[in-house]
Amino acid sequence: MAWRIEDSVQRGELDNRERGIVRGKIWLHGLTDPIIVELRGDACPDLAGCLLNFENPGETFPLHTDGLSALQTGVVGDLTASRKVRVVEILEEDLSGDEPKAFPEHWANSLYLEWFSETNGRVVIESANYKLTLSPPLWKLSPEEDEQRKKDAAAGFADFMKQFDAALESSVHHPPEDKQWDEFDYERFMRESDARTDKYMELLEKYGDDPESEDIISREMGWDQENQEAEWELEAVEDSSLAGQSEEKIEFGELPPSLEDFPALEPDATTEGVDWIRREDGDICHPLYARCFEGTVSLMDKCEESGFLKRDDRDLDMLLGEYQITTAKLAGALNGLAYGRDLQEGPFIVARLKRALAHLHNTQAALEAVAAKKVFPSDLSDSVRSELFSIREEILRLMQEFRAKE
Repeated sequence: MAWRIEDSVQRGELDNRERGIVRGKIWLHGLTDPIIVELRGDACPDLAGCLLNFENPGETFPLHTDGLSALQTGVVGDLTASRKVRVVEILEEDLSGDEPKAFPEHWANSLYLEWFSETNGRVVIESANYKLTLSPPLWKLSPEEDEQRKKDAAAGFADFMKQFDAALESSVHHPPEDKQWDEFDYERFMRESDARTDKYMELLEKYGDDPESEDIISREMGWDQENQEAEWELEAVEDSSLAGQSEEKIEFGELPPSLEDFPALEPDATTEGVDWIRREDGDICHPLYARCFEGTVSLMDKCEESGFLKRDDRDLDMLLGEYQITTAKLAGALNGLAYGRDLQEGPFIVARLKRALAHLHNTQAALEAVAAKKVFPSDLSDSVRSELFSIREEILRLMQEFRAKE
């Protein structure tokens, strides 16, 4: 995935006054020294030949991700201060209330700094809120030079996307059609889904505001070819069905009902308390999900009340984040059981519980790192540790139960 570092940027400068070279420095929250940028290529026409200084006037956040090289060498992608983006207009008072709202938005020019690092891959800084200072250009791109710049930027992005294509190709799972899937088949299937999602999200981030975004993303994902093949198959079926019936009126069946025509699902009353509970707000969910959710909320509240969140502690952020992800994974694995165990296969549930377990292990590791630094009082660390172990035991028990049903 691309490195998105705009929330950590304090200030920076990029200099393209020498043709074919972009040099600069960027100061990031959490790093003592600025990162040094030395790139091959030129900026877009609005920044080509100029010295750009930028400053983030808003709140910045520490760069917690390890591995960002202090020396950024590589090639230029798109460097521009005039990328068109949609900016949502949200005021603090608009966030009150529980009713969903449609917020107004407007188009604005955004600073968009993209390069392809030899050590970190694609790095992006994007913001419509930075304060910019731009020197007069010492030179300008000709139309031919700008066309070549666009081709070079596209080639850089294509090279970057090869890793996603390779990950997707290596994860494609095609078991025999008559094979009864086990938990390992479902795991491979979900890894393939992850790879497709990663590729799609990278394309959406790059082209989401482009007027041709749907066509570009569809082409890069291979959907246009799949759609074309589906259309050919449909045409073949229609041609076969219509053969010899050109003079006859073709009767079609009734249209399928809309979702509103289906009755609301009701939970299985015989499994209440085992596969589902009804919470105070009326929501139906699995007891283990509810327990994990309440544990996450409780820990978050205690951290906020005690001021722990002000520490900018990476391990604490990891603890809270992985705890929340564990909760979400349990929801996906277990909440559907309320409406009947026959709606999902046991191996599928086991595979999804494995994913929840992996994030729970990350939560436990982060807790031990937090406890070692004594971020929490010892009694809080002990109670959270005990709760996480109990959740782990219940996940393992459920995995064993559903394995027995395979």
